[in-house]
Amino acid sequence: MSNHIFKGSGVAIVTPMNEDGSVNFEEYGHLIEFQIANGTDAIITCGTTGESATLSREEHCKVIEYTVNKVAKRVPVIAGAGSNDTIFAAELSVEAERLGADAILSVTPYYHKTSQNGLVSHYCYIADHIHIPMIVYNVPSRTGCNIKPETYARLAKHPNIQAAKEANGDISALVRTMALCGEDLDIYSGEDAQAFSITAMGGLGVISVFANICPRESHELIKKALDGDFKSSFAMQKYYIELMDMLFSDVNPIPIKTAMNLCGFHCGPCRMPLAPMTPAGEQALKDCLVKYGIIK
Repeated sequence: MSNHIFKGSGVAIVTPMNEDGSVNFEEYGHLIEFQIANGTDAIITCGTTGESATLSREEHCKVIEYTVNKVAKRVPVIAGAGSNDTIFAAELSVEAERLGADAILSVTPYYHKTSQNGLVSHYCYIADHIHIPMIVYNVPSRTGCNIKPETYARLAKHPNIQAAKEANGDISALVRTMALCGEDLDIYSGEDAQAFSITAMGGLGVISVFANICPRESHELIKKALDGDFKSSFAMQKYYIELMDMLFSDVNPIPIKTAMNLCGFHCGPCRMPLAPMTPAGEQALKDCLVKYGIIK
């Protein structure tokens, strides 16, 4: 595969909200500029961290369009366009392409817990309707559906299914996937805690929550691994692991939005049914940010 969607650290960017729950596009623009100024290699919008499940279709498309226009080709824009409804996922993917996204991110269909054959049918149907590359997103802890290595090998045969964001936590399965797919499937870590490991194994980087507050650090961690400086990259992974874990101390994106608000961004609340952190949880997060020198 000669063309890659991106290499490095892509941020799974939050969607800032006003207090009334509407999308805060002014602050979103500031977040995009902050990311690009600090070396982020791609913007992934309307993913899980962007609260895509609570965005209306109109909001979803407006956020994608705004992202594309604001980024203005400075880095790739990858639009979350997954759904448990195959037809809707295809329609949203077509719209993301029309709006100018460079690629789409498509989470496994949740709730239904479809078969492996169902996954192949689902993804190939979507890929047949677009002309930009797809990153399939495997996160069974949230969807109840896991892509097996043999299924990845089938999916990788489709010319538009170019990559996987892997967050199943199973390194052994990932090795089998890489062995079966070879150069036909790029791999990105979907977990910050495994960013070094997966990149060192031959992955192309990470789609990161941590990068929302530490874009430069996430970029450097991956760059060092891609450059073969595994010792320095792993040292960064070990150093930041406590903070990475703290950002998942509650349901994503509750902690990262809370952290960003504590850092002085105006990301607002998460939409229901996501509830604010408990006072004790927020204090622990604040203490962690102080420990790392991110806030005083």
